[in-house]
Amino acid sequence: MVKLNKIYTRTGDNGTTGLVSGPRRLKSDLRVEAYGAIDEANAFVGLARQHTDAIPDLDAMLMRVQNDLFDLGADLATPDTGEKPEYEPLRIVAAQVERLEREIDRLNADLEPLRSFVLPAGSAASAALHVARTVARRAERQMVALASMEGEAVSTEAIAYVNRLSDFLFVAARWANDKGRADVLWAPGNNR
Repeated sequence: MVKLNKIYTRTGDNGTTGLVSGPRRLKSDLRVEAYGAIDEANAFVGLARQHTDAIPDLDAMLMRVQNDLFDLGADLATPDTGEKPEYEPLRIVAAQVERLEREIDRLNADLEPLRSFVLPAGSAASAALHVARTVARRAERQMVALASMEGEAVSTEAIAYVNRLSDFLFVAARWANDKGRADVLWAPGNNR
């Protein structure tokens, strides 16, 4: 599906990048920003995975998420123009959202209910997952803004996936903190 022989092409030297479907957009374009944030979230999930090799169930879930994030990037980089494409574009599907929901429920079953908000801290895996979560939330905001623009389309499945992803990353971060036992809780007004 993908073959990369040459890494630099010089085509982006003018501040544009090519979408999968061919058209060029400014690198500051909201669509490019959205799939760039997805790529950034993926990198933080990869960083978290450097600390999850001793947690094989979670690591396997995170590996699936990383693959899904490439799917989501491809989805965003191939805008639906309403015209029939020459090839079948890669799209996020409901089954990917549903899998995330099952994995959230599976991890959350091991966690005690929260008594306070959780600070993005604890283990290295947890901290990296919290960063990935905040980047996923930024991507979601960008995708929603993009979907509201005239002439732009973002599928409901793609938005549902990134929304569910941030929930998954939150639960996974707690689970990586000794199933929530090592969570660092917010102490409101503690430093006044």
